Amino acid sequence: MPGQNRPRPLGMQKRIFINNQIRAKEVRLIDETGKQLGVVLLEEALRQAKEKNFDLIQLTQMVEPPVCKLGDYGKYVYQLGKKERQIKKQVGGELKEIRLTFNISPHDMETRAKQAAKFLLRGDRVRLTVRLRGREKAMGKFTQEKIELFLEITRKLAPIKIERGVQMEPRGLSMIITKQ
Repeated sequence: MPGQNRPRPLGMQKRIFINNQIRAKEVRLIDETGKQLGVVLLEEALRQAKEKNFDLIQLTQMVEPPVCKLGDYGKYVYQLGKKERQIKKQVGGELKEIRLTFNISPHDMETRAKQAAKFLLRGDRVRLTVRLRGREKAMGKFTQEKIELFLEITRKLAPIKIERGVQMEPRGLSMIITKQ
């Protein structure tokens, strides 16, 4: 049968039982179009799945009899992962990183600000990192001015809100900004 030994997707909290892994005697069956076929014996549901060249996917575990659907297991797992990613993006967006250096040119600063604005308008959060090496670490005031200039350019392109202020890290400074 198709989908017999396929691995579970990463990030899935509960185990998805398919085909012969389902242990109930009877199942509430839903066909590939979403039409409910009622409560049938497991053997009958497996036979229908095999006839239509689909997998029998158990959707619920806590109800009796469990709800199962005829469908492609790979497609089902893909859709679940897609939903998870969408929810994750809605909650806080991805964290994108923009790196600046101590001696960054004004044009490069504008280019990175445009990229940050693009991320922010898309709904992502942006982590701004200024890498410092050697004696550059002693030039804190100048580095702060670079950060302020970057934020000023970015504000012209997109409304921003500072989520986490400037923090000193072992290799420089960083902060996180989001869309307002």
